[in-house]
Amino acid sequence: MPTTTLTTANHDDTVKDGIVLIDFWAGWCVPCQRFAPIFDKASEAHEDITFAKVDTEDQQQLAMQYGVTSIPTLVAYRDGIPVFSQPGALREADLEDLIGQIEKLDMAEVSKAYEQAKAQQQG
Repeated sequence: MPTTTLTTANHDDTVKDGIVLIDFWAGWCVPCQRFAPIFDKASEAHEDITFAKVDTEDQQQLAMQYGVTSIPTLVAYRDGIPVFSQPGALREADLEDLIGQIEKLDMAEVSKAYEQAKAQQQG
């Protein structure tokens, strides 16, 4: 599946269902340029996963919302819950391993922990 361009306008709809991997990048970033073909190859191999890209130069508000201070940064969602965030380019094998881990998550447990964390932040 081709990658999706993620913006503030389509963000919420994009991350609400299934597994979503988000690559925060910029055109001038050499590590981003090295990671892009790895990310694109994975998007072709995993048609059931949404692969989204955020151009941090164009979508500065979205990058700030995520607290991105180093690029590339990879963020992963599953069923609308953020489950991973890490700066730095991944090797192909590491990205595949991460995808496998996300697919195996017990989402009942993740959802419960996520709701508890949100309640603690609010209360």
